[in-house]
Amino acid sequence: MRIVFAGTPGFAVPSLRAIRRLYGDSLVAAVTQPDKPQGRKGILTPPPVKAEAEALGVPVLQFPRIRDCAAELSELRADLMVTCAYGQILTQEILDRFPLGVWNIHASLLPAYRGAAPIARAIIDGERETGVTIMKTGLGLDTGDILLSEKVEIEDSDTFGTLSARLADCGSLLIMHALDLIGQGKTVLKQQGEGSVCKKVARTEVDFGGTAREVSCLIRGLSPAPLAFARVSGLTLNLLFAEEVPCEADVPAGTVVAASPKQGFVVRCGSGAVRIRELQPAGGKVMDDRAFCNGRKLEGARFEQPVS
Repeated sequence: MRIVFAGTPGFAVPSLRAIRRLYGDSLVAAVTQPDKPQGRKGILTPPPVKAEAEALGVPVLQFPRIRDCAAELSELRADLMVTCAYGQILTQEILDRFPLGVWNIHASLLPAYRGAAPIARAIIDGERETGVTIMKTGLGLDTGDILLSEKVEIEDSDTFGTLSARLADCGSLLIMHALDLIGQGKTVLKQQGEGSVCKKVARTEVDFGGTAREVSCLIRGLSPAPLAFARVSGLTLNLLFAEEVPCEADVPAGTVVAASPKQGFVVRCGSGAVRIRELQPAGGKVMDDRAFCNGRKLEGARFEQPVS
């Protein structure tokens, strides 16, 4: 069974490794996005899947528009393609190039959270569980029939980064099971019902007028990127981790109720409060709240309201 793998970010790397480990040279190519400029200097940087594929000795194909490259894919004589956060829409012409189908590793329990940012959105929305789904790709946005799915609990300690890592490992195990079923011709598919579509996430200014859980979930869901931020006393702070804490102070939302190496950095919300345990002053380094509060007098200060 000849396999093509299509993926781009680090989330896809564990699945690429697993397929290469078990199928060897039957993994005939890794398709990924073109290299892109990164950082302030705009250094042209390969996507993680390209770097890993080259390290594994897997041929790499980078198509600016995969829809224009059906002929190149046909030359691979592959039986199926596995996609994982590839980042381009596949046309019917591309799907038809793979006799055993195109199978996608999606980081949600479909039909919930179809679209581009299922992991971040699940945390931001305060979900208690999510998971990974293996589906057969069609022309709709993550609407294909489901082969397998696996639930993963969302912990209060999870950020986008930590949950992504766990879901990536889950996906690498699930796709191995799926490929075994496909190879044996034992696929039993289930149609999806009505679902939800999630949009991409962006750097977001925090509104402390929400509940402590809403604020905590927003900060964790955007960490370590694209990040939540807030402004207080002339400082712009990137917020990387926050947890809900009790608060009896009768002060307006956004007020700093504690800011010391002993108590940490605690901010009143519309209900409850959050302790911001990890943050990064603009232009500075990431630090814990105790180190940040050392030498700073912020207790009683109030965070600015987001600009609408």
